[in-house]
This record gives sequence, C-alpha cells and structure tokens, in this order.
Amino acid sequence: MAIVGSPHELIDSDLYVDLTSVLGRALYVKCEGFNFGGSIKMKAAVAMVADAERDGVIREDSILIESSSGNVGVALSVIAAWKGIPFTCVTDQRCNDLTASVMRALGTRMVVVDQPDPEGGYLKARLDLVRRYCDEDDRYVWLNQYSNEANWMAHYESTARSIIKNFPDLDVLFVGVGTAGTAMGCLRYIRDIGSTARVVAVDSVGSVSFGSSPANRLIPGVGAGVMPPLLDPDAFDDVVLVPEEAALRMCRTLSARGLLFGGSTGTVVDGARTWLELNDPQRALRTVCISPDMGDRYLDTVYNDAWVLQHFGPEALAPVPRS
Repeated sequence: MAIVGSPHELIDSDLYVDLTSVLGRALYVKCEGFNFGGSIKMKAAVAMVADAERDGVIREDSILIESSSGNVGVALSVIAAWKGIPFTCVTDQRCNDLTASVMRALGTRMVVVDQPDPEGGYLKARLDLVRRYCDEDDRYVWLNQYSNEANWMAHYESTARSIIKNFPDLDVLFVGVGTAGTAMGCLRYIRDIGSTARVVAVDSVGSVSFGSSPANRLIPGVGAGVMPPLLDPDAFDDVVLVPEEAALRMCRTLSARGLLFGGSTGTVVDGARTWLELNDPQRALRTVCISPDMGDRYLDTVYNDAWVLQHFGPEALAPVPRS
C-alpha cells in the first residue's frame, strides 16, 4: 500500500512498457505520466519549489510565475494549489485546451500569448512577458525552468538513477529535449557513474536546440524556439530530429495497440526507432526511452482526426510499419 500526504510526494514511476510487439524490436519505455501532475515535469517542479522555499525566495505574499507549454504548468499548479500559493502560468496557443482546463481547475491564472516573437517564436514572447511581470511587481517569483539547476538535478538524482538500477546493462538511452533538464540530468549521471551507455537526444524538426533553422511547431513538449540555457548540445552521443508528422504517426500506432501516450513520447519513440534501424541491424542493443506524459491531454489535437488532417494531411494518419 502506498500512502502520500500531499499530491507532489508521488513523483516517480518504475513502470516500463516493452514495445517489441509494436515495433518489431525491443525498446523499453519508461512511463513518467503516472502522478498527479500527469508528467515527468512533476520532478523538476517539486525540486525547483523546494529550492526556492529553502532559499527563502518564496514569501507569504509571493506569486509563482512560469512560462510553460503545458506540463510544467500543470505540475506547478498541483503544488501551488496544495501549498496555497497563487500561480500564474504564461503559455501560448499551442497549449492543449485540456491542459489549460486542468490548470484552471487547480486555480491557476492563465495568460495566453497569441503573437510569437519574430525571431524567438512563442517561447521568447512568453519569456519576455514573464520578465515584464517580474519587473513590474516584486511579489512574482519566477522559478525559470529553462535555467534552474534544480531542473536537471532532479533527473540526475531520480530518473537516471532508476533507469540504471533497472537496466545495469543499458546500451542506449533515448531522451527528448525541451528545456533539456531531463536530458542533461540523465546524461551527467550516466557519465559520472562510468556507464558505457550512449545517450541519444531526440528533438523536433523546427527546433533550434541543435543548430537547425527555426520552423513552426504545433506539438508542445519537445523542441525550443530559443536555445535552452541548460543544454550542452555537443555532449550527446548522437542526435535525432523527428518531423512532427512522424511523431503523430507513432502516437497513432501506439494508441492502436492500447498505449495512449503524449506527443513528446511519439517523438522520442519514433526517434529511437529511426536510430535503431540505422545503428542496430542485429537488434542486439539494450535500449530505453523516456515517456514524459500520457495522451489524455492530446485528445483534441494529436488524437483528433480533423486537427491532424487540417495541419498535416492524411499521411500523418498512416500507421508506422513494423521494422
């Protein structure tokens, strides 16, 4: 029996799904969506709030504020609601309606940016607005997931440690890159313990994180319009860029087998599949990828045929063939 005294005490999951029967090759997916925040971002949110409280940054009159495309916003909404701290989430039009509804249900004030910055896209526009709020009112406390060291440390101490404990013979870890907290935390832990496992970063086409040209992206979670301050792009063993259409196809392929994962998971799994087809013809590697969240908040987008057809066309609905 597991008993928690607050919703943010439940932050880790030791559940893995073997995708052999779906993909035709072994790939274990670490499921991180089974907590009250619904995603892996619960770990970073808990760590950042704890650090701010320990350092005395959060006062009785403080208002938390954060820029988020969804999952960090929900995680902070859960924590703020439990602690009785007002929270303002600055997001943009790509935030799923269901995700926004969850935040509002938890008492979060939503501010939606509707115009992207000409150079840095929606992310820079959100960050500029957060800075403006903080400059105008010193009650605002910006935890800043994009540069907060507690972000990657949370995954160094929990996510990566758990993976290596369960897969001591791990050959390759695939991890999506958004703020880069999960990716850098896992990478540093694996390097520090002397593991020979390779860490492959998975990013979306249109993201600037690994030097590609910026382009419009519709699926939140993986990718960035501004270079993530936490990211060391040269530290990874390899990088895979996944078109959003391929991520959608993978999501639909997984859901057809009863696995309703989020858009980021579809991106990472497709990136892993692509990399393994090129680099593991003997199918001998022991591999794990990280699933940041589940798919229930993507029902109006990723799993909505009309939305997919409008933005990507009928090809995005085709299943991914087995390897």
